Amino acid sequence: MYIQERHQAVAFRRKGDSLKEIAEKLHVAKSSVSLWVRDVELSPQAEKRLLTRIKLGQFIAARNKKARTRDREKRYMQEAMKEISGVRIEGSFAKLLCATIYWCEGVKNPQSGANFMNSDPDLMRTFLELFRSSFPVKEEKFRPQLRVHAYHDIETEIDFWAKTTNISSSQFARPYIKPHTGKRFRDNYRGCLSLRYYDAALARQLLAYGKAFLKKK
Repeated sequence: MYIQERHQAVAFRRKGDSLKEIAEKLHVAKSSVSLWVRDVELSPQAEKRLLTRIKLGQFIAARNKKARTRDREKRYMQEAMKEISGVRIEGSFAKLLCATIYWCEGVKNPQSGANFMNSDPDLMRTFLELFRSSFPVKEEKFRPQLRVHAYHDIETEIDFWAKTTNISSSQFARPYIKPHTGKRFRDNYRGCLSLRYYDAALARQLLAYGKAFLKKK
């Protein structure tokens, strides 16, 4: 029901309906509508229709603020890319970076090995690149498990994560499927991957590097 209403909200927004109008039509909270339609791009016709329902000054101010924020984020990204382009990530620095990422996102109990869990494909890919280059990794010890919602296509998502991690889909454990409450539908969400590596000694070594970095003065 909520998925259908979400799509209806997007359609109403594209026609130029205000948040209040959409909330009243669908009998849902205005805050929910705001979340559903926040990335909808309005056509000139839709903007003109919407302007008849809200004050022109408020609309222009909000649009200009969003544009300034996007420009600022773009500038920050360009500056960051320029600065890190000359940084060489290898040796002890690569090992330390890998351990730090794991300390932030990994499971701290090493008894059953290392377990790194995340839904960001770029972070998962980066962690694995560092992990493979910094430690004596045996590929057969990887055991990924995908955690997805009921609305996901399981085979498609496993194939996506298998390519992202460069781990054969045959090594994936049976996925954990979360029941869908209907309250939220996340676009471009590929599920969360629990990447377990069965080697307690290596897990302890990984944690030791992370802990040593935190204690370094």
